[in-house]
Amino acid sequence: QVQLVESGGGLVQPGGSLRLSCAASGGTFSSYAMAWFRQAPGKERDFVAHIARSSTSTYYAGSVKGRFTISRDAAKNTVYLQMNSLAPEDTAVYYCAATRNLWYGTGAPYEYDYWGQGTQVTVST
Repeated sequence: QVQLVESGGGLVQPGGSLRLSCAASGGTFSSYAMAWFRQAPGKERDFVAHIARSSTSTYYAGSVKGRFTISRDAAKNTVYLQMNSLAPEDTAVYYCAATRNLWYGTGAPYEYDYWGQGTQVTVST
């Protein structure tokens, strides 16, 4: 069973950048497809990006494509989300998720067995 811990959230001005990290422990990192989701107040949890077990495939929600980049470092058992050109509508709690059920990952939250506690990202002046 894998444990996930997110970090790197904070307050940033519009147009700024942040890099989120998700450290995994307690499992074989390469056995999990990984993803990022986000949830704004009063809204459902939305898919952001996912990355395959082998890092050979990534996929993004349309709202973040071209601005966000998901990556993973097998040596550090960590998945990252580089966020550029941030806008107020990116404000949300960002969650890391893992699944052993799929190789490539998916945008469906119910497919993920393990979740982190979330990290707050606020984009505001």
